[in-house]
Amino acid sequence: MNVNIAHVVVEVAAAYAAYEKALADNDVLLLYALTWESPHTVHYGFDDMQYGSAEIRKLNALRHPFNNGVVAASTTITTFGHDNATVSTEFGCEDSELYGRRTLVWARVGPDSQPEAGLHGGWRIVASHESVVSRRACI
Repeated sequence: MNVNIAHVVVEVAAAYAAYEKALADNDVLLLYALTWESPHTVHYGFDDMQYGSAEIRKLNALRHPFNNGVVAASTTITTFGHDNATVSTEFGCEDSELYGRRTLVWARVGPDSQPEAGLHGGWRIVASHESVVSRRACI
């Protein structure tokens, strides 16, 4: 299996950038579009869990605009072959002792015809996990 094929990394980076923009803009429709529509999609949040895209949609409908004080510290994209990837991001929040981590598992499972929406090559989030730790634990 080939890891980090250059054009696949570019595709995943574009889809991930669309996801980050959707969070920042509270663009719930784009968040829906970037999530695999399946009962097998899983999201583990800071203090919640959703099983299936229907539950994830309910969560996204209730979300508030992303805090502008959130600053990404690092993002690592790793692709596996042409159809699977992980994106791991660490982020801090201004005026907070908490440090966040997010891992998204992406797979090429969607239609290819929406590059204008950041859906390059059919990439969708099939699983996600978010957690926070004390900033002191990161030292």
